[in-house]
Amino acid sequence: MASNDGDRRNPTEVRMSQMVLPCHANHRGQLSTGQLLKWIDTAACLSAERHAGCPCVTASMDDIYFEHTISVGQVVNLKTKVNRAFNSSMEVGIQVTSEDLCSGKEWKVCQAFATFVAQPQGNEKVKLKPLTPLTEEEQLEHSIAAERRRMRLIHTDNIKDLLTRSTLQDEHSQEQEKNGEFLAQKTRVESVELVLPPHANHQGNTFGGQIMAWMENIATIAASRLCHAHPTLKVIEMFHFRGPSQVGDRLILKAIVNNAFKDSMEVGVCVEAFCHDVTVPRRHINSAFMTFMVLDENNHHCILPRIKPEPGDGERRYREAYARRKIRLDRKYVISCKQSEVPLSVPWDPSNQVYLSYNNVSALKMLVSKTDWVLAAEINKVQLYTLEEDTFLSFKLDIMVTVHAKQTFNLLSDLCRRKQWDPFYKECQLVQQVNEDDAIYHVISTVPSAEGKPQDYILLASRRLPCTTGDPYVVAFRSVSLPTHPPINEYSRGESLCSGFCIWSQGDKTKVSYYNQFTPGLVSQVTTNIAGLSSDFARTYQACERFLVENTKDSAGDVNTPEP
Repeated sequence: MASNDGDRRNPTEVRMSQMVLPCHANHRGQLSTGQLLKWIDTAACLSAERHAGCPCVTASMDDIYFEHTISVGQVVNLKTKVNRAFNSSMEVGIQVTSEDLCSGKEWKVCQAFATFVAQPQGNEKVKLKPLTPLTEEEQLEHSIAAERRRMRLIHTDNIKDLLTRSTLQDEHSQEQEKNGEFLAQKTRVESVELVLPPHANHQGNTFGGQIMAWMENIATIAASRLCHAHPTLKVIEMFHFRGPSQVGDRLILKAIVNNAFKDSMEVGVCVEAFCHDVTVPRRHINSAFMTFMVLDENNHHCILPRIKPEPGDGERRYREAYARRKIRLDRKYVISCKQSEVPLSVPWDPSNQVYLSYNNVSALKMLVSKTDWVLAAEINKVQLYTLEEDTFLSFKLDIMVTVHAKQTFNLLSDLCRRKQWDPFYKECQLVQQVNEDDAIYHVISTVPSAEGKPQDYILLASRRLPCTTGDPYVVAFRSVSLPTHPPINEYSRGESLCSGFCIWSQGDKTKVSYYNQFTPGLVSQVTTNIAGLSSDFARTYQACERFLVENTKDSAGDVNTPEP
């Protein structure tokens, strides 16, 4: 008889367990990363096809950080499920753990997000059905999937922008170029693979996991030529499949070490396909960048030789490796951290603006997805909810207004106008309009600090339109630090971890929810309102409603503006 847990399982969820046998292992008796990538791609594809009801192909894979090796005799457990479906593509979440059957211990190996595209059958265009999240965790992943998709789409442009602004990174890197000890061309590897039926999926295209496995193999050879040892793959950077290949194609794989960073190295891999007709030009299938490390017998990182790049393209790849490393560290630092581990005021920099914006919006969406909110007070139709979690205390305010949702969004996303209704805002100045969706403000609050000084904030405001019907408009705020606006003695620099508005259209009314995962500076105000000793919040958000109604005409023309 099926359990209740089984009845609630996501219909796209796939679970796969594989015993690691000697044929799956490398010379050290550990599971080959290439074999693991095959299993990951297989399980993820099964999830995608369960939802789509038709064949699907791998379009891209986000960064993969490998946290643990897996030995022969241990078990690999994979769990995949579709987080969100868009028009013809969908995001699949992947979790991989290893299990020692003798000791009963389990380890996290990696987490990944893959994008799959449904393939049309005949001339019919594919339109995927929406996915309904069932649990709090699924609601969160469904919501944040839109942010991850946005980040993927601008990933290439972000690297180009950073490279445009960068020269040789610093004196240390210049010294490495002059005094490099190991010629990069000595690490160059080229190999050819003939695509046979066992390498293809059920559509006759080369299996994406097989291509990834071949890429990992040739990258490992290139890395070994630099370190003269057996390197360990730690990171595969986000990559996209540019096109398919079929049974009978020949795949040319090329790899070279682009740069070495003391205890790690970046290897670039390029894959091109061609058929038996040599007059047909080669097709670029994929490019990827992999980071390797070398560990000694005590599992300590070994120091790597410095690289001397080839003139021309080699020097370009050498410089680009620095840029990718910077972006990769930003992504890991800002995105992969748990919310409690992200510092309040992360330094703002053009190279990390995409990931800070992502973190800003996703942190607010995490609050929105919580289900344990408790109604603490209700005054004049303004509802105050609280949520206690570990070291955080959060609150939520709900009001209903008769102003169109998009007009409400436009008015509330302009922080410079907030002082018109919020008594806690004394002054607000736009410091930098980063782009259409993000802006940085300097805010001076009327609330004094513990030292009795006025508080000021440097806030990143991130706006998001609904991705699909039913999604809210989002305006998220978080603290950042700017070199141009350091703390000054006149004010006590305050910090905001996570706050913002979510705005839903509900028939002829609009629901406005304000969230704040607050810091000690707000504790007294919130607890006073919860205890019923003050109605400050109720008065403030009644003033907010009046502000929206009175300024409706200011943004009336935006209501009919087409959304992306």
